[in-house]
Amino acid sequence: MFSKFTDDDFRYFEKLLPGRALRGNTINEDYYHDELGTAFGVPDVLVKVLCTQDVSQVMKYASERNLPVVVRGSGTGLVGGAVAICGGIMLDTSLMKKVLELDENNLTVTVQSGILLMELASYCEERGFRYCPDPGEKSATIGGNISTNAGGMRAMKYGVTRDSVRSLTAVLPSGEIMQFGSKVVKNSSGYDLKDLIIGSEGTLAVVTEATLKIIPKPEHSISILVPFQSMRDAISTVPKIIRAQVTPVATEYMSQDVILFAEEYLGKKFPTHDSDAYLLLTFDGNTREAVMHDMETIAELCLENDAIDVYMIDTEERSASVWSARSAFLEAIKGSTDQMDECDVVVPRSLVADFILYTHEVAKKTGLRIPSFGHAGDGNLHIYLCRDGLDEKTWEERKDSAFDLMYARAREIGGLVSGEHGIGLDKRTYLRDALGERQLEIMRGIKNVFDPKGILNPGKVI
Repeated sequence: MFSKFTDDDFRYFEKLLPGRALRGNTINEDYYHDELGTAFGVPDVLVKVLCTQDVSQVMKYASERNLPVVVRGSGTGLVGGAVAICGGIMLDTSLMKKVLELDENNLTVTVQSGILLMELASYCEERGFRYCPDPGEKSATIGGNISTNAGGMRAMKYGVTRDSVRSLTAVLPSGEIMQFGSKVVKNSSGYDLKDLIIGSEGTLAVVTEATLKIIPKPEHSISILVPFQSMRDAISTVPKIIRAQVTPVATEYMSQDVILFAEEYLGKKFPTHDSDAYLLLTFDGNTREAVMHDMETIAELCLENDAIDVYMIDTEERSASVWSARSAFLEAIKGSTDQMDECDVVVPRSLVADFILYTHEVAKKTGLRIPSFGHAGDGNLHIYLCRDGLDEKTWEERKDSAFDLMYARAREIGGLVSGEHGIGLDKRTYLRDALGERQLEIMRGIKNVFDPKGILNPGKVI
């Protein structure tokens, strides 16, 4: 299907990108897999790009030579989306980290796609602004967030990545440079190709720059940690919070076992870890009075719905401690086992508790340990299957059985395969089961319009 990568190809990239084209054992093995490590592939060449023009030249050559290309940022993905399963060219955007413009009048910031989420957040905060999306993996690139339409912990109030993207500069597989969208707030000018590229996991175009919506940084923020006797008590309170005419910035749920993993992983104590389940909520605003009113309203509601207590986290030090623990949950679970895989389903918010309790049934049926945490306010669950020393055959059989059960239940209750981590290589079967062949056929048609040679991230999503 694709051309064989040759010595002449490598010499071309050495000349095009002096010192930034690597081959063979000069490529670090970290580039062979993503964060989860379930997919594996070795690129024929790794090229480190600095700007849109670099990307255009690489893609133009790849198109002429019919060479596959996979785009990679930080490699923090969990579904094999940035793994070179067909060899070819791995296009590394991690050096594209510039902030190109801060437009205070239009409340936008324009950046290259390789900037890390934590770098962008810090840049904006230092200048009195906030970039709202807040995925847990702060070392992911903005390009990666755009590719998967990452959500994160502020999605309940501020939306997901797509809601904060005003425009994109992207390179088509042919090498043509295009701008999709603009700084305008409203747009009914034909099909929204920008929104089509967001969430396409690098299969349609290479995002090189993004103009993003920002807001003035809220003056005040308060979090509360609310313990409950059971997961059902905790999660069943969330729809009542949503109906209370108060919108928290974040509404996270967590179980006792995950908190204990995080304590061990970080070497720090959580404010409390004696209850089976917790909600962690944050409120923000421009006056302390308004924030306190919202917090007290929800605190009273939680206590009326069988919360054991409410712990107010009202200092920066306490808040940093609790939220750093929340951000470390994935790494903490990963550190508790020898291998894991992930189920990133999203279900209607009213059915989160039912689905989490169902995962406990799946754990018993399959003999796997299945810890979880997630965004209770938007129904996005992060569920992890832990190998815990099982032999390869048993692990694969039990894991497949657990996935089949959980994704089938998600379909039954109106859920979908992924809330923010994407489909990549690992979840394609479950996407087909969820959407049906006709929708995948439409997606393949869109892919063919953007990428008629099929060279961009082949074998992923569809």
